[in-house]
Formats: sequence, C-alpha cells, structure tokens
Amino acid sequence: MSHPLVSLVPGAVESASDGGAYARPTLDVPAASWLDAHSSAREIGFNFFDWLSAVDELAAGFTVVTHLWSTSGRNGILLRTKLARDGAAVASVVAVYPGAAWHERETHEMFGISFPGHPGELKPLLLAPEFQGNPLRKDFILASRVAKDWPGAREPGESAAEGAAKRQKMRPPGVPDPNEWGPKAGTLGQEAMAADGETRPPRRAPARRTAPADPAEPAAASEPSAPIEPAPEDPTEDGAQ
Repeated sequence: MSHPLVSLVPGAVESASDGGAYARPTLDVPAASWLDAHSSAREIGFNFFDWLSAVDELAAGFTVVTHLWSTSGRNGILLRTKLARDGAAVASVVAVYPGAAWHERETHEMFGISFPGHPGELKPLLLAPEFQGNPLRKDFILASRVAKDWPGAREPGESAAEGAAKRQKMRPPGVPDPNEWGPKAGTLGQEAMAADGETRPPRRAPARRTAPADPAEPAAASEPSAPIEPAPEDPTEDGAQ
C-alpha cells in the first residue's frame, strides 16, 4: 500500500530508507513540488519538523532531505528532492514549518543552496562573516589557512600583549604545500617559505639520561658510553677458604 502523500503530491516516487526496523518511508518529489509536499504532509498529521540537510552528489547536483514526524501517529517520513549543481535553489518551507529556518540557514552556508521565500536573509550561522566557500561541498579544499591568512588580528593562541612574538605557522596534516597549491603556487622560494614559517629546523635526537647518584638531584644528560667488560677471574681464588 502506497503512502497517502503519493496521491497528494504530483510526481512523488515512494521508496524506503535504510535502517531495517527503523527505516522510514521516503518520497522523492520534484523541486517544484517541494513546498506543496510539506504542506500536504502537515495536513495529514506530520506536525513536527525534525531536520533539513543536503548531500553533495558531485556531478549529479545536490539532494535536499527533510525528516518530518507525526506526534499522534508516532511515525516519520523523509522527503527528498534533487537540485542541479549550478544555481541550486528550492523553495523555503519555513511558512509551513517555522523550525526549518535554522536548518535552511545552515544548509545555505555549508552547501551554497538558496531557499527563496526564507524570511529575512540567509545570514551566516556557524562560520565567520569573512569565511569564503561552502565547506560541506565535496570540491571544497580544506586548506584556507594556507591559501589565505587568518582573518583575525592575531593567530589563535597568540598573546594580546603589544610586541609579543607571533606564533610560527604550522601546516596541519594533509594540507598541501602553499608552493604547490593555491595563489602562491610556484612563486615561493625557500627564504620566503621560511619567512612564512613553512620550514623548521630539524629536531635533535634526545640525549640519554642517567640516574642521579643522589635521588634529590635531577638526572643529567650524558653521551652513550661503551659497554663495561667484566674483570677476569683470579684462578688463585678457586677453592680458597
């Protein structure tokens, strides 16, 4: 038996999500019917908005997903729609579910998807206003600290005292070399990279430590010494009383 929403939303295709006993009925609806699908869902008892998010499908565009819940029927449903990658946009559902306002702002910020009809502006919610790009897109390179300096006046953890020394920049694991990727690619020499804190002197191997004669004194570093040979045995001691 098909879900009641299938007959109410033109073009809706029903399937089931993964999750075994916890699977949800899933309706794929055309983007043009997105708002109508949510209005119909509310009319038949899905009165609680749970969440909205998106999935980056790369060349296939984006999938926008909402999860709705019926507090009386104690069951949920997933609504999905596909959007083209260029100019991705779908109607806001805030007029039907006011709780979607926060989720649409986050999805806009993280994926760059627009929600026409959203009340007010889709202002940044989690990222600094100076942040550029959409970090949950799969083509977003997580190397902004290499490509662009930190937008604040100081690096995180630096002292606010005037004249305090700047912390040496450190490249996180997996972040490409700025001389190989980014706006400075192929233009940085060793001296320029050293000035940017991209090179560091090699660490010296730690010296061996010996136990102090007096436990109250700290251990002193010493060079490794040659092994001590055992003293030869005295044959005259054999059988001595």
